[in-house]
Amino acid sequence: MNTITKTQFSFPNQKSVYRGKVREVYNINDELLVMIATDRLSAFDVVMPKGIPYKGQILNQIATRFMQLTEDIVPNWLIATPDPNVAVGHLCEPFKVEMVIRGYLSGHAAREYNAGKRILCGVTLPEGLKENDKFPEPIITPTTKADLGVHDEDISKEAILANEIVSAADYEVLEKYTRALFQRGTEIAASRGLILVDTKYEFGKTKEGKIVLIDEIHTPDSSRYFYAEGYQERQDKGESQKQLSKEFVRQWLITNGFQGKEGQQIPELTDGYIETVSERYIELYENILGEQFIKADISDIDNRIEQNVLAFLNK
Repeated sequence: MNTITKTQFSFPNQKSVYRGKVREVYNINDELLVMIATDRLSAFDVVMPKGIPYKGQILNQIATRFMQLTEDIVPNWLIATPDPNVAVGHLCEPFKVEMVIRGYLSGHAAREYNAGKRILCGVTLPEGLKENDKFPEPIITPTTKADLGVHDEDISKEAILANEIVSAADYEVLEKYTRALFQRGTEIAASRGLILVDTKYEFGKTKEGKIVLIDEIHTPDSSRYFYAEGYQERQDKGESQKQLSKEFVRQWLITNGFQGKEGQQIPELTDGYIETVSERYIELYENILGEQFIKADISDIDNRIEQNVLAFLNK
């Protein structure tokens, strides 16, 4: 199946291109950013060698919808979505941290906790928790925003301020926005029979100095969801939670001996496995947004994206 894993566009007034793990960002005249969500699959900060059909469309459309559903509480960078895989927004200077917020002891936090750690990013964790238990209240565990190919690193609020990565006044805003977005996301998830377990937000500053939400929000790549039905029963029995997130990819990689560590080989992603991953992402979309996913035409995906972006820029 056709996927888009790398782009080589040349748009009018294009200044530069930044290629992240999944998104490629085109700077237009130091005013606009054209962000293309590719079909690349990233896990443990490593990009897999094959793309996942429709993944970029799914991520872009979920992020767009949640930007719209939260713009009344937190301003964001988004202007338009001229193509299923494309978002266009204001050029921002990104903060060098990702604001991770966790409502439950899951994923990375659970792995650290099970290894005996009781302080995560400067936050003291209560004793006696088991994996996927709910925290008394959500905790913020930031990470550094690493360059491509480098792992993001846990960092405390104190270290962020001490190293002047973010000013105290700005960090206060980032914390406030992070908690407000997580509360809204939790409410929306609950209305769809889901639990928003944890997620990450990225913020930037516009030329005018306004702090805004950038990148993605509440997608399965940036967030972890559990099905609410049966959650407590599974916890009581010590069973794994039924979840909607990219964690199923991470678990498959771990089972096949890969965690992104030096010397480890990425296991083969067969066509059959890629198809199942694509199906899971569609399931994620339909559950998170509560509507049927409509597949875009991917017969000539590069040309489709180029023509749609050019039509928008030429308006």
